[in-house]
Amino acid sequence: MSSPSTTAAAPVSADAPRALSLSDLALVLVVIIWGTNYTVVKEALGSFPPLAFMALRFAIAAVAMAVVLHTREGWKPLPRSTLLKLVGLGFVGNTLYQLCFILGLSHTTAANSGMLTSGTPVLTALLGAALGVDRIRKPLAMGLVLAVPGMLLIVSARGPELDAATRQGDLLILGGSLCWALYTVGLRSLGAELSALRITALTMITGAPGVILMGLPSVADLKVESIGPGAWFGLVYSALIPLVLAYVVWSRSVQAVGSSRTAIYNSGTPVVAAVTAWLVRGEQPTGWQILGAGLVISGVLVSRRR
Repeated sequence: MSSPSTTAAAPVSADAPRALSLSDLALVLVVIIWGTNYTVVKEALGSFPPLAFMALRFAIAAVAMAVVLHTREGWKPLPRSTLLKLVGLGFVGNTLYQLCFILGLSHTTAANSGMLTSGTPVLTALLGAALGVDRIRKPLAMGLVLAVPGMLLIVSARGPELDAATRQGDLLILGGSLCWALYTVGLRSLGAELSALRITALTMITGAPGVILMGLPSVADLKVESIGPGAWFGLVYSALIPLVLAYVVWSRSVQAVGSSRTAIYNSGTPVVAAVTAWLVRGEQPTGWQILGAGLVISGVLVSRRR
């Protein structure tokens, strides 16, 4: 990315799309990683109990992030206020988010969960604007108008059941969406003096103990001999790539392009998830889901306009 030129240049239309940047490519990579991870985890959960899988996954990720941080940047003292912010973000973006997601999913349907979490980009944009971190400009608003209904089409085509029996789970899933939105917006408050690697590592390390404790009883009951190599590979992959690599890229992108803009790219994750599930697991998307995918992609493209 280059700084604005001071030499004469042809005027750029206010509606011209932004040039594809490294941040854009990085966000696409994150979408692919997180989207394909649904299928990886789904396959692994055929052998692992969910809470045991999540506890082991976070334990591996936290240790890996600690090693990477120590190797690349070392352990440096931080101001008390900054450290408290990191602890708070780790608690909200990892411990509480995972707690809401796991417990919510156990009390509601997968379709309900997907439909309710599709509102996360809206929550992120609105929180960013309310806290003065970001501004909701016209292109972003238009992108949200397209992307969010597209996500609703993708997940609601599976047959949501919004009734009293799932109300507790629905509220927990909404709580998880709010946690992720707060985490994403909160990253901007840390400023540019902390690297994306340090932010991701410290928030994961501080958030991991709660996740691990939540799944510890399930880990203790785990029958290791019944778990095949493929499931172990899925566990390690989902810890190191979606949690370690993708989280670092996510944090760097939030600092570079803003929380609202980063969040709308995440709207493409269900599209990648649906295509991967179709190719690997034979879960063929419906016509409504294909239409929703088109709206999501259009929303991302519209949001990139100046």
